[in-house]
Amino acid sequence: MDGTLLDSERLWDIAVGELCDRNGFTMSPELREATLGNSMHDALTKVFDAAGLAPADRDHAGAERWLLDRVAELFAEDLPWRPGAQEALALIADAGVPMALVTNTVRELTDFALETLGRDVFAATVCGDEVSTAKPHPEPYLRAAALLGVDPRDCRAVEDSPTGTIAATGAGCATLVVPSTVPIPPGPLREFRESLVGLTLGELGPAGVRG
Repeated sequence: MDGTLLDSERLWDIAVGELCDRNGFTMSPELREATLGNSMHDALTKVFDAAGLAPADRDHAGAERWLLDRVAELFAEDLPWRPGAQEALALIADAGVPMALVTNTVRELTDFALETLGRDVFAATVCGDEVSTAKPHPEPYLRAAALLGVDPRDCRAVEDSPTGTIAATGAGCATLVVPSTVPIPPGPLREFRESLVGLTLGELGPAGVRG
């Protein structure tokens, strides 16, 4: 969702940067890259590690609440699409191909974003707080495939982050990688595109997928 369909990673940049400021240090590019696409818990752990906070001083619940509220404020101000994403969703939906939204973002913010994306577009949604292990573990994609009633090897994932790409390919999904913020190296089950502009159904076809 973030960085793949919606141009919201820059909004997370603002919020995570402000959270770092609240913890007494400036977010480095390396830290932001390391948190890209992470679950909330993993991202906060990396922020606390960078701040040098002892385990007893880490208020995960309080920091999560603050970050969710701040990101919701930023979403309300501006939540633009990634290039070509809206047209790609419409193309796939019009072809009758079922889609699942698989995101590390928690349900609370995902529901907010679905007001922009369109709830009826997706046959299923899987959020980071609805699985026991979030991306980069393959569980979110395995659950999405199960909800769609298909084998993950017969699915095509679309991802923008290293975390998401590892999760998707780990589940056995052929993955169209459209990097948004950081480069992603080549690897098995990975095909690359600069953006979703001009995407065709043929590019989502059986290449790399079990026949």
